[in-house]
Amino acid sequence: MTGTAVVHAAAGTPSSDVETATAGTGKLAADAGAAFVLESKGTWWHAGFHMTTATVGPALLTLPYALRGLGWWLGVAALTALAAVTFYCYLLVSRVLDHCEAAGRRHIRFRELAADVLGPQWASYLVLIVQTAINAGVSIGSILLAADCLQIIYTHVAPHGHLKLYHFIIVVAVVLALLSQMPSLHSLRYINFGSLIFSVGYTMLVSAACICAGLSSNAPPKDYSLSSSNSSRTFNAFLSISILASVFGNSILPEIQATLAPPASGKMAKALVLCYSVLSLTFYFPAITGYWAFGNQVRSNVLKSLMPDNGPWLAPTWLLIVAVVLVLLQLIAIALVYSQVAYEMMEAKSADAARGRFSRRNVAPRVALRTAYVAGCAAVAAMLPFFGEIIAVVGAVGYIPLDVVIPLVMYNMAVAAPRGGTRRSPAYLANVAIVVVFAGLGVIGAVASVRKLVINADRFKLFSNGVS
Repeated sequence: MTGTAVVHAAAGTPSSDVETATAGTGKLAADAGAAFVLESKGTWWHAGFHMTTATVGPALLTLPYALRGLGWWLGVAALTALAAVTFYCYLLVSRVLDHCEAAGRRHIRFRELAADVLGPQWASYLVLIVQTAINAGVSIGSILLAADCLQIIYTHVAPHGHLKLYHFIIVVAVVLALLSQMPSLHSLRYINFGSLIFSVGYTMLVSAACICAGLSSNAPPKDYSLSSSNSSRTFNAFLSISILASVFGNSILPEIQATLAPPASGKMAKALVLCYSVLSLTFYFPAITGYWAFGNQVRSNVLKSLMPDNGPWLAPTWLLIVAVVLVLLQLIAIALVYSQVAYEMMEAKSADAARGRFSRRNVAPRVALRTAYVAGCAAVAAMLPFFGEIIAVVGAVGYIPLDVVIPLVMYNMAVAAPRGGTRRSPAYLANVAIVVVFAGLGVIGAVASVRKLVINADRFKLFSNGVS
């Protein structure tokens, strides 16, 4: 799709009579993915809701475990540094998008932006492959964790019940298949506002539960020492950094910015401020209270520490159940958001943009393809209940390149170097330094994640009845 076509398709043209003119011709460019799924009607606060759902999720409950591998001061410093760097990188992605829009080329897909700025076609394919792997992984992981939440509630209500994890995966998949028929990312704005409220709610509840647990006589002794082995301490530190990078990950910012009513320039910065305001509240409280309560005995998900398999729960039951319900609800929203890129790609090929969004011609393939996608993700979740361990590797390999390295390279190529007239401007050199550091961290973090996967491989069983 050429620049003029992108601008027109993303400009919020009504889906019932989309006529997207290809630049320089009078022909129609039938791109239903742009016209239907990535319709551009939103405000900056709607984009903020989408950003918050895509960034602030239950993965933050792994933050106490990340601090375990780094210790108090280095852990909090790394958490703060990752927050600052990711905010900076997302802001630069938005500025590159604004820069292209000002030149008459509004991009609504990450892969299109990469192809425009980076040039070679392989750059577009690289972004597409990494983004697709991350988005599918998040969707699968969300289904799995949502089913685990249902199983926790069910086990509490019916301790001797016979339902297995895969039963709850089916329940979650049915709900997602129904909600996935909402036609566009913009149509999820109220769900994502609810997601924002849920994230604040369960993080405050989990933080309160950690304080209760830390003051409980049943809590483990508070030991904040690191591993005595230099090699283990090093691997744990880099694994923690990989976890932090994954927690801050957001692979769909261009698609979120595409939902803004044009002109989009400057609006995404406000959305990022909203997102990171929520993030500062929801990340630090559970990270600090969880690590304080359990020290180096904290499990990879702090909820597992609060609800041990053997022995009583370490906080009031009602509080933990409400927190689990809120986590469950937000996981549904996260799966919906991260599925949108897949839906956009499917509808770009299967739907007819010249017909109405709700015409029989477009509804039938939408229902079939989206339901099939959800069913596929659910099947993988049921088969690989240890998928959380795998997604840690995907995160280490994918999030740092997509969220840090590529944005900085694109900004240097599109904005920093042309504006400064030299490749030695302070902004350019600072970006290069960040790229070098985080590329190295990504490689080492991937090695550490694979090492952990290999160490724990004997616990992994296909179609087992619990999340590892």
